[in-house]
Amino acid sequence: METLIYPEIFGSHVKAFFTGKTPGVDIERISQISFIKKENIYLPIQKHTDKVLALDSDLSPKIADAVITKDKGVLIGIQTADCVPVLLCDIKKSVIGAVHAGWRGTAAEILKKTINVMRDKFISLPDDIMIAIGPSIRLCCYHVGYDVLESVIKVTGAGEYHTHKSNAYCLDLATANKFQAISSGIPEKNIWMSQECTYCNPERFYSYRYAKGPTGRQGGFIGIL
Repeated sequence: METLIYPEIFGSHVKAFFTGKTPGVDIERISQISFIKKENIYLPIQKHTDKVLALDSDLSPKIADAVITKDKGVLIGIQTADCVPVLLCDIKKSVIGAVHAGWRGTAAEILKKTINVMRDKFISLPDDIMIAIGPSIRLCCYHVGYDVLESVIKVTGAGEYHTHKSNAYCLDLATANKFQAISSGIPEKNIWMSQECTYCNPERFYSYRYAKGPTGRQGGFIGIL
């Protein structure tokens, strides 16, 4: 059975969804779901960077962990398997974005940087930007070393997105990214967040930690119709 999650926060002129194991990032199926040609579906080469790519007519693969565009008829996406998938849309300027935020990207404030590029390049206003944060590994299951926790706290500040129990530090990257978006001026009411944990639901989602190594990928996709 397919897992397709459609955030209700975006308007009807925007096609936005998160996938589970099925259809994952099967471009053939994603094309059928979105009614967008395969050649107009763009996935960057993800390397856990803080690079934000402003996509134009050149759809050749490039290294980036965030993509923004104003082009209609193009579906942009990112791939995850525990990391946080984030979709953005400026409803007034018709600008969209897709962000892959693992702990490195979160520590590098990749979502904040994406919002800043939208503001600088397209004059987007924070009040007009809607954000959807998809399924990822959550506080219950994401145990990290203190160095990882510290790197995220350093840029995110205080908040209920981490805890310490037994010998483990627990981190909720989805909530950390939500806090970073709010600190960038995005109203909390403009943010939708999935409550599903990829590790807790291995039958529906790929989880790198659950698999204890290489695994498949699900995605987050967004396009302007």
